[in-house]
Amino acid sequence: MTNWSDIDTNAKGWIKEAAEIIKGSFSKTLDIQTKSNRNDLVTEIDKKIEQFFIGKIRKNYPEHKIIGEEGFGDKPKTMDGIIWIIDPIDGTMNFVHMQRNFAISIGIYENGVGMIGLIYDVVRDELYHAIKNKGAYMNELQLGPLEEVNIAESIIGINASWVTENKRIDSAILAPLVKDVRGTRSYGCAALEFAYVAAGRLDAYISLRLSPWDFAAGKILIEELGGDVTDLRGKPLNLLEQCSIFVSKPGLHEEVLKKFLCNGDW
Repeated sequence: MTNWSDIDTNAKGWIKEAAEIIKGSFSKTLDIQTKSNRNDLVTEIDKKIEQFFIGKIRKNYPEHKIIGEEGFGDKPKTMDGIIWIIDPIDGTMNFVHMQRNFAISIGIYENGVGMIGLIYDVVRDELYHAIKNKGAYMNELQLGPLEEVNIAESIIGINASWVTENKRIDSAILAPLVKDVRGTRSYGCAALEFAYVAAGRLDAYISLRLSPWDFAAGKILIEELGGDVTDLRGKPLNLLEQCSIFVSKPGLHEEVLKKFLCNGDW
């Protein structure tokens, strides 16, 4: 039988070790490269941290599989078995330009079910963590459960790339939604935006396209607190593919889907 508490303890220890490596890079000149486009950045630290986690996992849990953003892990075709889904530095652009508002993100799944979610804000020393059916926490503070909120009183995180990536979605959804909510925010780090919904700092988060390593850990946190995580049509996420994302408190999720997302012609 899998000892999830031991896995959680090990993963937390590795995260703190990785954080020290990241903080040690702040005074150094980074080797910055691009991936899919000029704004999709990667540094040698992203790669080093992913390889650090892979080394620890391979040594301690050789039967587990790994999906990592930088491609050093496995490429499973199914979610069978235990799979670690890792983003060594989510928010690399923030890491490069600001040295803040980035996070280490790890989601651990068993046969497609989220068992452990870990999001660590390295600079603020805030570790958001959850084990399935054992509650969610920020450091030692227990979070939630998430309470309902209406659209007019909500603060929603929205990825501004919508403005340039899909004009139909922008006109059909973004403009009227922004008009109706109390306010919007954009932090440039999907993992932290999930964590902020979990902590009550945001009421929802919407993004046009995220990869599994962007949402795997956050999905576990939000669902542990009674929130909802779907794509923009209200359908379950595919943990092996890119997805649109709509994460929110209960009640608000249904309200936004009905009013803005499911009835549009986009």
